[in-house]
Amino acid sequence: MRQHLIVGNGPAGVVAAETLRRADPQAEITLIGDEPEPPYSRMAIPYLLTGKIGEAGTYLRKDADHFARLRISLLEARVSALDSAQHTLTLADGRVLAWDQLLLATGSRPLRPPIPGIDLPQVLSCWTLADARAIADTVGAGARVLQMGAGFIGCIILESLAAHGRRLSVVEMGDRMVPRMLDAVAGGMIRRWCESKGVQVRTGRRVVSITAAGNALLVKLDDGESLEVDALINATGVKPNIDFLAGSGVAVDTGILVDDSMQTNIAGIYAAGDVAEAVEFATGRRVVNAIQPDAVEQARVAALNMAGQAATLPGTFVFNVLDTLGLISASFGQWHDAPGRQTAQLLDETAYRYLRLVFDGDRLVGSNSIGHTEHIGVLRGLIQGRVRLGEWQERLLANPTLLSEAYLARGLAAA
Repeated sequence: MRQHLIVGNGPAGVVAAETLRRADPQAEITLIGDEPEPPYSRMAIPYLLTGKIGEAGTYLRKDADHFARLRISLLEARVSALDSAQHTLTLADGRVLAWDQLLLATGSRPLRPPIPGIDLPQVLSCWTLADARAIADTVGAGARVLQMGAGFIGCIILESLAAHGRRLSVVEMGDRMVPRMLDAVAGGMIRRWCESKGVQVRTGRRVVSITAAGNALLVKLDDGESLEVDALINATGVKPNIDFLAGSGVAVDTGILVDDSMQTNIAGIYAAGDVAEAVEFATGRRVVNAIQPDAVEQARVAALNMAGQAATLPGTFVFNVLDTLGLISASFGQWHDAPGRQTAQLLDETAYRYLRLVFDGDRLVGSNSIGHTEHIGVLRGLIQGRVRLGEWQERLLANPTLLSEAYLARGLAAA
């Protein structure tokens, strides 16, 4: 009887375990997580903090006996080392587990920038359920809150931090909000939207020191400005959890390097989710694509291969859809300018609507959008499908809103 071990019980780990059970009914499956809660979604934590759901609402599976019914063993433990030659995992408490097939879905953890005072108790993250409890206990109604970082994760938690009358300020070291996802026009539009909702935003600035000031914090910025706040939320990004792989022989760079079957350089060891560094489908570059839809698809492919059923992922697809205080933005593919590319855009500053298309030849290769939610599915289909637009490219350059018509004429025909 094969023993499948899955390290990490987030969305990737849970989907992998369920897929394995369907594909390998007799196998032993153990799902390892290092938090005391049932498997849950980090993306649900902002909804918990705003009071829209309770803690149970964050759980990935609502039935208490779900994993028991599937004969999936849940183990609370932290993995400290991997011996790929002996097919064993060593846990922090000294136990050693053997495996036949192993999936690493260990996710990521918040970055802790090397700033004096970063370890003061009023400096919090918003990543785990324990973090959410700390924020709820520490940051009361009317509190002065500074969020450090306005990237994808930072913008997700903005609404929860601004709730309950908290006075929220944001400091982002980039020249705009969400700089890795959106261009200058879109990033500027999100900033204006946040400011219209009462959030103070400072871009192109960074925190250089944090000191205790009684029950408050005195936060100094690189331009000399000082802010007194009751709490600072660190949202400066995350990094894959790969430290335990030191000496294991598993190849890593930013994350764990995988092929199109999600297997690492060592047979029988797979990776999926925020920790996996896979090939991007259009460019051939290796990227860590930390989004839940990609994580669960990687997990499904990995699990099928672990069960002996050949499956491949043609390439990870970089896209993000973000809700910032009710303003929906989206980013797909290669949205940056590059030599030889053409662009088309529509901009309505007053209505907070923006659509920008990027073409390489007659293929749509990237897009930024704000407010144009009706086009999100079509944009993904045209870009991920590498659809040749032919004469529709010129039509879209003249009128970017014809995306649905272009997809019906060319995308469905190609499919």
